[in-house]
Amino acid sequence: MDIATGLGLISGIAVLCTMILMGGNLGMFLDLHAFIVIFGGAFAATLIRFPLGAIFHGVPLGMKYAFSMRRTSQRDLVDEIAGIAEVARKSGPVGLEKVEIDDPFLAKGIRFVADGYDTNFIRDNLERDRDNFLTHLDEGGKIYRAIGDCAPAFGMVGTLIGMVQMFANMTDPSKLGPYMASALLATFYGATVANLFCLPLADKLHVKLVDEEINRSLIIDGILMIREAKSPTLVREMLLAYLPEKHRHPLEDGVAEAATA
Repeated sequence: MDIATGLGLISGIAVLCTMILMGGNLGMFLDLHAFIVIFGGAFAATLIRFPLGAIFHGVPLGMKYAFSMRRTSQRDLVDEIAGIAEVARKSGPVGLEKVEIDDPFLAKGIRFVADGYDTNFIRDNLERDRDNFLTHLDEGGKIYRAIGDCAPAFGMVGTLIGMVQMFANMTDPSKLGPYMASALLATFYGATVANLFCLPLADKLHVKLVDEEINRSLIIDGILMIREAKSPTLVREMLLAYLPEKHRHPLEDGVAEAATA
């Protein structure tokens, strides 16, 4: 669970509800017309931008990965892959069948090595898997960003509709308040949907995409080196390039100690 995403959404909703309740009640901010123009309009515009299949696939995938967090960091991946390389050196590819791996992508690559698949097959299969996953994740981020772009615009449309209705009924003072409220609530809904939900989720998915691209590329390189029977020290040394500079030194010190031992 990505605590930051959940905490941010809960905090944002709490702030809005607090401000609403300080000057009235939640019922004042419920309006069917504003709801229809925001969600109906944004959904319609998104349907025009993307294929239906992409929407039904990208929205749940985006929601899933916006709230989930990879349990294994890049530093832990380097340690885990180096440990697997040590097992392969001592026991051969057959020994890898007994290694327990939590990461499904890494487990898939190690299974290929244990089964003796060709290096080119392993590379092509894993790279295709990585690219397809990143494409779907990017698709989800684009859909959320599209909704975030549309929502404020349709909020303005709803406001204009409400203003037209209000001016058309200037002779009936009893209708001015409801029409004005409906007009303002459309803008409120649009701004809230865009800036509290859709655009932050789109940015979070972009961060996840970059992180997954690095992690899966690291895994592919590590698996290919294990397939080529590289030494654990060399595997670790090569994979250190994926880590930020500040995280490399402790691992490099450990590699140096292991080499001199």
